[in-house]
Amino acid sequence: MTMTAAAIPTFPALLQRFFTQRLMQQKRVSAHTIKSYRDTFRLLLRFAQKRLRTSPDRLTFEKIDAPFIAAFLAEIEKTRGVGARTRNLRLTAIRSFFRFAAYEMPTHGAQIQRVLAMPAKRFDRRLIDFMTRPEVDALLNAPDRGTWKGRRDHALLLTTLQTGLRLSEVTGLKRQDITFGAGAHIEVLGKGRKQRAIPLCKPVTSVLAAWLDETDAAEDSIVFPSMRGGRLSADAVERLLNKHLAAASETCASLKRKHITFHCLRHTTAMDLLHAGVEQSVIALWLGHESIETTQIYLDADLALKEKILARTIPFDSKPGKYRPDDRLLSFLNQL
Repeated sequence: MTMTAAAIPTFPALLQRFFTQRLMQQKRVSAHTIKSYRDTFRLLLRFAQKRLRTSPDRLTFEKIDAPFIAAFLAEIEKTRGVGARTRNLRLTAIRSFFRFAAYEMPTHGAQIQRVLAMPAKRFDRRLIDFMTRPEVDALLNAPDRGTWKGRRDHALLLTTLQTGLRLSEVTGLKRQDITFGAGAHIEVLGKGRKQRAIPLCKPVTSVLAAWLDETDAAEDSIVFPSMRGGRLSADAVERLLNKHLAAASETCASLKRKHITFHCLRHTTAMDLLHAGVEQSVIALWLGHESIETTQIYLDADLALKEKILARTIPFDSKPGKYRPDDRLLSFLNQL
């Protein structure tokens, strides 16, 4: 049965269905992804209005071909000064839409395939920033644990460094996501709506338990709240991190030579696991990576990993020594 003209959706209708059906209902992507894709198509529609002199509601699918998209990508590089990474993110959003269109509009297969074949722009991948053990120790010692905010910040930083949680994951962490006792762990719903469990070592478990006892947190309450009891914003977390980094750099001069962001704490977790001899596939599961290839950047970042220098990790915020997980924790890790 051939698709009739009446059955072929208009471009505006197809784009709306891409967001509501494909992204929100079927793939259930994160709010961050929705925002990124939305911004891409806002820019694309403005470019079409300027170049084709066509309003978004009158734009046809045939006009959005490979040469048009190439011109759009070149335009945002030129006028907005975006780099190769941002350009490639825009292309990723457009490709996702065209893969959806391939099912909805098979009559336009040739046009769709030409768009899907458009290559991403190559760029030089810089080595990632991460923290050494002395730098981590200095950072964890920076918060004033004689104050409520200092105890919160110390617990937040320590938990992040051991678990490798993303910023959105740690600010959204709730009491019900933490399990204490044998096989203590944190459960998070991460990027791509993938759920994962991350084991907690004893020093982190002790700090978290004491913090939650102090806050008397309800099951559905935020673990690391703002002063008003709500969820910390990304800006607030970056500010507290920069504050403690400034203090830590006074006792650890090497921090002054590094640009440390909150995401670098996640890099530090990965590097610590790699130094401990943990397999890439396990680290990918630990961090919630989409692909094991993502973990390769940590291997590229540190030549010292070529040497077998550690038998086990030393838990952050604890005395140096050989860390030996108990049988229950080993059993828990084997089930992850």
